[in-house]
Amino acid sequence: MSVTATYPVTGMTCQHCVNAVTSEVGEVPGVTAVEVDLAAGSVTVTSDAPVDVDQLRAAVDEAGYELVS
Repeated sequence: MSVTATYPVTGMTCQHCVNAVTSEVGEVPGVTAVEVDLAAGSVTVTSDAPVDVDQLRAAVDEAGYELVS
């Protein structure tokens, strides 16, 4: 059973931002799909099991943006 959750992300302004967040979040263990909505300022994560929000926050931070919770 997959789990899907959406999180707000601040600081994204362009397609490069989308690519950076998608790449970093996609490397979090268990994540099977990532969809970034630039207009909404959010990232939707699909995974095999619930993902640790701290891991997601670290991945978004590594991309240069901030996951807001």
